[in-house]
Amino acid sequence: MRSTTSLDTYLNDWKSWLIHEKKVSPNTFEAYERDVEAFLLFSGHHLGKTLTVSDLENMRAADFRAFLADRKKEGLTATSLARMLSSIRSFFKKLEKDEVLHNPHLKSLRAPKRPERLPRPLTEKDSRNLLSELDKGQGWMDARDLAVVTLLYGAGLRISEALDLNYGNRPAGDSMTIIGKGKKERLVPVLPVISEAIDRYLKLCPHPMDAETPLFLGKQGKRLSPRQIQLTIQNLRRQLGLPESATPHALRHSFATHLLGAGGDLRTIQELLGHASLSTTQRYTDLDTEKLLNVYKSAHPKS
Repeated sequence: MRSTTSLDTYLNDWKSWLIHEKKVSPNTFEAYERDVEAFLLFSGHHLGKTLTVSDLENMRAADFRAFLADRKKEGLTATSLARMLSSIRSFFKKLEKDEVLHNPHLKSLRAPKRPERLPRPLTEKDSRNLLSELDKGQGWMDARDLAVVTLLYGAGLRISEALDLNYGNRPAGDSMTIIGKGKKERLVPVLPVISEAIDRYLKLCPHPMDAETPLFLGKQGKRLSPRQIQLTIQNLRRQLGLPESATPHALRHSFATHLLGAGGDLRTIQELLGHASLSTTQRYTDLDTEKLLNVYKSAHPKS
């Protein structure tokens, strides 16, 4: 026998579940709550009645699409529409988890395709200014941050790859082995400036280290959080007047873009970045039109 519990009760249960079990952030909670309430309001008007659990269970894919189409007409972007669909799915997931209903049609919907956003590189001048400003610090944590940022920009590492390093596999010599996405190994050259920055940090670091100790440590001697480097870059870009796009990941993009702009081979850069396909590297590195035209004019037989 179907439950006669009101939809409002199930809605409140879902909200409590988001807060106490899923522990979503306040911003995420507000967005999910707003999205689902908008969906329920629209669906009630769409069906011309007060919604019940039975109505939700009997909804077809076309009913969900009608809501998304209405939101799209209101000017919402693909990113916002995808989030709305995620919010609705979360609500239905809770209802299915509690064996209130089962609706297979929602799972068949594809999220609106989000426009691909390429990370924007820093200019060579901005990259140098960033490193120079970090180099002014005197404490061991200042030296640590400089070492991390030098590694991201000088070797093109992802921030997770840099912070996953242990003392035992720290950069030493002319190259190092990095284990990237999908446990794929790649060999990365180590510039002298990288070794120097890391050596300086290690001399100042007050925490003892052995082979299994994280290379980059936080104040309490535990593995450094990516958030700390993000905050460091955030503060620096405000001091230097850099754009909001200046992030730790932008340093990896800058590494690739500056190499390519200086005449680096695309396939070599692909190997350095650890990309599985060349097409990923091509999207990741964007030479401006002027540079492309200069390459064309210098290389084409008819130029």
